Amino acid sequence: MNLEKIYSELLLNIGFPLNEIQQNWTNLEKAYSKKSRHYHNLTHIKDIIESFEIYQNRLRVPNEILFSIFYHDYIYQSSKKDNELKSAEYALSILPENTSLDKQLIFDAICATQLHAHNTIEDINWLIDFDLKILARDWEAYQIYYEQIRKEYRIYPDFLYKPGRAKALKHFLENEFIFQTNEFRNLYEEKARSNIEREISILEKK
Repeated sequence: MNLEKIYSELLLNIGFPLNEIQQNWTNLEKAYSKKSRHYHNLTHIKDIIESFEIYQNRLRVPNEILFSIFYHDYIYQSSKKDNELKSAEYALSILPENTSLDKQLIFDAICATQLHAHNTIEDINWLIDFDLKILARDWEAYQIYYEQIRKEYRIYPDFLYKPGRAKALKHFLENEFIFQTNEFRNLYEEKARSNIEREISILEKK
């Protein structure tokens, strides 16, 4: 998958001038390639776009969702609580003034990737599910994922990190469903719950 090509074609389609596209890609690549990014990097974006490409015909506004995918983790610091908000604000700030894209939907979509709660807009539910698909990987791949997350939070010692991570994971289990679309529930709900329960038990081992 050629991320730069997908990105450039999207920006061209939504009205970016050619000279801005290359600079915006350079900025995006730089942001997602920081040394602190063990999970929230271009590989994560690539994984989400794989899901997007499978289900894009189900989306009402695919361009808005694809743009949101590229920018949903643009700003990411593990010590901050407003990464999604800041990423959403940044994404809107670079859009051309004459864009036909629904700016409010992009803003709401990016912000929705913070809490992953059910949304009244179905396209945003698809984005949430694309973002969470990692939870339903085979156990070996899931282990790599949670080890990458731990590295991103390495400034926190275990006695702070473990209960914090366990609490966040339990929040997923407390909801009736992890995934927001019927397709993802049918395909991935059971596996995701099993992985999360397994990780919690590892975190809570004395």
